[in-house]
Amino acid sequence: MKRKSIYMLSVLILCLGFGISAKLVNNDKYFEIIKNIEIYSNVYKELNKNYVEDIDPSVLMRTGIDAMVGSLDPFTNYISETQVIRYQLNTQGRYEGIGILVGNINGEVTITEVKEGGPAQIAGIKAADKILAINGRSVIGKSDDEVNQIMRGAPRTDIKIRVERPGEDKPLDMNVSRNQVNIPNVPVAELLDGDIAYVSLTTFTQQAAANIEKALRKLQKELGSDLQGVVLDLRNNGGGLLREAIAVSNLFVDKGNLIVTTKGKVRERDKSYSTMKNGYNIEVPVTVLINKSSASASEIVSGVIQDYDRGVLIGQRSYGKGLVQNTQEVGYNSRVKLTTSKYYIPSGRCIQSVEYENGEPVDIEEAKRSKFKTINGRTVLDGGGVKPDVVMKKPAKSEFVQALMKDHMIFKYVTNYVLEHMSIDSAATYRFGDYDKFVAFCKSKNYSFISKSEKAVEKLQKELNEISLVEKSSTAIESVKNLIAEDKADDYAEHKDVLIDLIEEEIISRYYYQRGKILNNLNSDPEVQEAISILRDTDRYYAILNPA
Repeated sequence: MKRKSIYMLSVLILCLGFGISAKLVNNDKYFEIIKNIEIYSNVYKELNKNYVEDIDPSVLMRTGIDAMVGSLDPFTNYISETQVIRYQLNTQGRYEGIGILVGNINGEVTITEVKEGGPAQIAGIKAADKILAINGRSVIGKSDDEVNQIMRGAPRTDIKIRVERPGEDKPLDMNVSRNQVNIPNVPVAELLDGDIAYVSLTTFTQQAAANIEKALRKLQKELGSDLQGVVLDLRNNGGGLLREAIAVSNLFVDKGNLIVTTKGKVRERDKSYSTMKNGYNIEVPVTVLINKSSASASEIVSGVIQDYDRGVLIGQRSYGKGLVQNTQEVGYNSRVKLTTSKYYIPSGRCIQSVEYENGEPVDIEEAKRSKFKTINGRTVLDGGGVKPDVVMKKPAKSEFVQALMKDHMIFKYVTNYVLEHMSIDSAATYRFGDYDKFVAFCKSKNYSFISKSEKAVEKLQKELNEISLVEKSSTAIESVKNLIAEDKADDYAEHKDVLIDLIEEEIISRYYYQRGKILNNLNSDPEVQEAISILRDTDRYYAILNPA
């Protein structure tokens, strides 16, 4: 009787948590909530009591929570206590830690990236260091998440990391002081072609707009005269804070213009946001670079620029995330991030993708998307990201290149390269010229990969064997295998240019970090060069924004 009373009290507390009064229990919806909470509780009770093996309640409950939020859109999810650090990084651009990224390479916990200016870099830790132990506790066999959990701790406390460094005979013990790691949201701001400002914005964290404005004013001061154009790079920018998207838009759109409207289930919470102050420079020509990884806040800014015909968009169609998420504390330092509304940009369109596959948006045919108009009457579409005014195709990475990256061959080669080169040219001028050595390195490791074609032939052989036709078809199969082998033999030569670019990026990141990679790409980046070309050709620039 006592256990039953406790159980009923628990159900009552849950009901109160949902805001369900006794009067509303008879309502079908709320009755279903109470009924299913009871069923859920009973199922867990039976599993815990009678399942053949011990059950970890945190794992089982997490599975249930993930399934629950996973049935909704891909952006509604549960953030456990151990994941809060990632959430802080994504929204604030800072977190308490040591400033490294780790990955599992050949079963070893390897540092894949060191954040410039972070505690790890200051302590002398380098990319390619293999972590053996943390505070005397071995991490061999641990997952990335487990290692990150071990490294967590209070700010300004020391942590001892034992690493195995390529080129060193003995392990090294490194003392690192945990501290706040700040990730700059504007890593690069440079003058291109003399008088055109290039600004890269990597995330819409706090002070994003202020940092862009500061960078533009600094470049204008260096120039000593007015800028002739701005290239705002939002490629691979996954978004962030809505208020920063509004503030960044306000740099290029004058006071009193609608930026975004949010609409959700609760109509009283619908809001419209307009620019509140004069823009930084509403006359300077603007180009915005976007790609398929530009999402959320990036799509607000690029969509606003397009809807007001304020600038020219260049690149590939953006991701298609027109949803607003809020986070709510759910106890024990855990949170749930849930979609509360959709946002609509000035033309009235919502750029949220309406179809998903494996958590990724599916391209919707343009004929099936609703049409809207910009200020100048240009047709724009909803329901699947922002389409650039100037579309530039991005060559897909070949199966061979993807395999090399997945197997960390470029990372491993660069680790050896760094041992032989104490320094390199500046980030802006460095060029990799040892491609033959890279090919020789891969071959010395007997590197090979099984292509999709080879897998298909292998599958066909098995199926033919099952119906006793493999001998009759052996000649044809061998011919196909030889064709595949000949095709693979040309892989290194065929993909030389792409691989050189990837090797250069990895090498530069070891010496000059994220900022160096961006600087190195500026002079050869076809989309940056197209932006400069359009800004230089004012007739073309205004013809795009004001079509006949």
